[in-house]
Amino acid sequence: MELHIENEGTGTGAGQAVRYVLGAGEKVHLLHPKQIIAFRGDPRGRTDRFMDWKGMYRKRKLIQAELQGPCEVMAALPAGYCLKPLAISGGSDLLFEFRNLFSYTPGIRMEHRLLQPKKMLVTRDWMKLRLSGEGEVGLLTYGPVYEMELDEREPLFVDARSVVAMPENARLELCVYGNHLASQHMNYQWSMTGRGTALIQGGLPNRELEEELQGDGLVRRVLREVLPFGGVFIK
Repeated sequence: MELHIENEGTGTGAGQAVRYVLGAGEKVHLLHPKQIIAFRGDPRGRTDRFMDWKGMYRKRKLIQAELQGPCEVMAALPAGYCLKPLAISGGSDLLFEFRNLFSYTPGIRMEHRLLQPKKMLVTRDWMKLRLSGEGEVGLLTYGPVYEMELDEREPLFVDARSVVAMPENARLELCVYGNHLASQHMNYQWSMTGRGTALIQGGLPNRELEEELQGDGLVRRVLREVLPFGGVFIK
């Protein structure tokens, strides 16, 4: 299977399309079949099926598409989103958010891992997805994905909204950091220590930044940052 990214744009108004080229006998599963905008090949090469109950619960969707080659499939992504191809070989200790999974090949095995009670409290989730086997997955993320190495002692502070995958052995603490002013004006962070690599999505929607770039006044911006609840009362 070949996967081609047709447009690398990730701005607010930029979309991205991905093209799957499947040879004879090759298959891929797409978890968002409504995003398919073009198909070339034998019409019988597309079969939509109901997900299992775990997939329905985690993805909040009912249907996934199974595509069999030879065929060519074009899928559209929402503006600002990217598809990250990731090869899986053997065992992997990465735990993923199921909502980020866009596609996978038949050789991929999925295990739902129940989190430890402490991690449930930190992540506000009770289950993650662990992938193993041989094949490739497509991860749907807001902005491009970056890999960051963890350390056993020195914590990596990561915006809680940005984490796509983390090692199963990672130790997590929900926190903020920096001085008093910094801690007041940041989203909750995960303090992560351990071994392995975390996957971080590089884009986050930020309405305040967009407003600033569109020419918001300096005085308004300063008052929003300095005054308590300034972001609420000063529009």
